[in-house]
Amino acid sequence: MRITKERLLIVLIIATLSVALINRAFPHDPKHVFPGMKSQVVADLIYSVIEADRTLYSRHVVDRMQDTGTVIASENWTHRNALPLPAQMLLMAGKRVENKGLGLEYRLASLWPIYKKNGPISDFERKGLLAVQQHPEKPFSAIVKRGKQQHFQAIYSDKAVSKACVDCHNSHVLSPKRDYRLNDVMGGVIISFRLE
Repeated sequence: MRITKERLLIVLIIATLSVALINRAFPHDPKHVFPGMKSQVVADLIYSVIEADRTLYSRHVVDRMQDTGTVIASENWTHRNALPLPAQMLLMAGKRVENKGLGLEYRLASLWPIYKKNGPISDFERKGLLAVQQHPEKPFSAIVKRGKQQHFQAIYSDKAVSKACVDCHNSHVLSPKRDYRLNDVMGGVIISFRLE
């Protein structure tokens, strides 16, 4: 199978909408707040874009390229002729957004991370990851304080949406959990943004 022009166009449209949504939610003035828009709604909108991008990249790029033998996805993609793994792509995008200095951050975390840096970094994150493991359909959210600033944080379940996710975690030498199946909750997408 090959990627058709129509499918590539769909991926490009979603990526464009992703950038537009983030720019709309977080304009250049970091103190701007939408009158009447609840923080949970903003987090839900951001998550919907992240989840769509992640799923489309995983299924329509990574899985397809690997199934056809065109190119593989690899943890060491920078040193090989390979694609970044879906988790790496999400983490890189999250870093890029964070570096814009708009007060928006997102990342993946798990109670069973391959690398400790991807584990929960607070009691809130630990409780949230447990909550979305038990109730994947419901985000876990609250207003948290970081220093003198208030942030809205929301954790959404992160499911194994492709074979690449399952294969990597089940075969990685550092993985503490090796029995994932497609659509299992592997962890969470943590979204955080300033309220001030």
